[in-house]
Amino acid sequence: MRKDFFEVIKSSSECKARVGRIFTEHGVVDTPVFMPVGTAGTVKAMPFEFLEQLGTKIILANTYHLYLRPGDELISELGGLHKFISWNGAILTDSGGFQVFSHRDLREIDEKGVHFKSHIDGSSHFISPEKSMQIQINLGSDVVMNFDECTSFPATEKIAEKSMNLTLDWAVRCKEYFERNKKSYQKLFGIVQGSVYKNLRIKCAEELVNMDFDGYAIGGLSVGEPKNLMYEMTDITADVLPWDKPRYLMGVGTPEDLFEGVERGVDMFDCVMPTRNARNGCLFTSRGKVIIKHAKYKKDESPLDPDCSCFVCRRYSKAYLRHLFMSSEILSSILNTYHNLYFYLDIMQKIRHSIKLDSFLNFKKEFLKKYKSKVN
Repeated sequence: MRKDFFEVIKSSSECKARVGRIFTEHGVVDTPVFMPVGTAGTVKAMPFEFLEQLGTKIILANTYHLYLRPGDELISELGGLHKFISWNGAILTDSGGFQVFSHRDLREIDEKGVHFKSHIDGSSHFISPEKSMQIQINLGSDVVMNFDECTSFPATEKIAEKSMNLTLDWAVRCKEYFERNKKSYQKLFGIVQGSVYKNLRIKCAEELVNMDFDGYAIGGLSVGEPKNLMYEMTDITADVLPWDKPRYLMGVGTPEDLFEGVERGVDMFDCVMPTRNARNGCLFTSRGKVIIKHAKYKKDESPLDPDCSCFVCRRYSKAYLRHLFMSSEILSSILNTYHNLYFYLDIMQKIRHSIKLDSFLNFKKEFLKKYKSKVN
């Protein structure tokens, strides 16, 4: 097996953007990369054949949801998550920390871990750092995430520091358990917390770097803070993280966010936005977002995005896509999701190409000039 997990193959002379490769047991992932979110072992409305057509190399699945249903032990018994869902590419599993954060009315946190009630049936459960590692090892994901506490926004510096220290304590426990029990190919990422406080972000990043993880995630952002603070915290954190290890900005984001993150040296992104928005009739195009239910599209025979090469734009009209959405047809979710994911993955491919040509900032400027802040 290859010794190196990640390599930088080209860095921009204009900014911190870089092109790299992540080497996993289930294939090579070119970075910067956007990971479609397959929370419960499925990217909603997308057969895996479609994801393969789109050139997807890595997806995200979620520990919390798969633990509750169908159960990590069952998945392990059936050969692991790759085999269970019939996906040959790489998988990153989110630790479940954010989902516990999201269901705040159903959980209690202490230094041992999190006591929570299932959002499915109300049953009681407990996840510790060690338990999160055990679940993810059972799932057999290529990239395993530390169990962390996602700090809410706004939070006082005192609350943010307490949360960060808990995340650091849990990181030590996660790493100890992981190193004893991991599958040979699995890699573990530490997660930087600290809310919007520069000193906390730097401290957390430095302590995690000293623990020597395989990669590092910037967590606790895109939870309600202003965009300028999100970008500032990303910039500050990325500067502390090692050059030769992948950097992952969790739960981000919009097309604009992808460009801003890449410019600051981020390699990996995930977000439910392209898939969730698709199911709600919000479609991303090179000219801005299209709200397909609008009456003006009722007789519009033009393609969704004339600059897009996906089969949806090549074959179907806005009028038909609107009809499907207004009729609540299942095909609406399928076609809309396919297009939105194509759009996101195409952006990332073009970003990688622009970095290789050392023209990333110009590409960003031209893209956003046409796209930014437009709703059609």
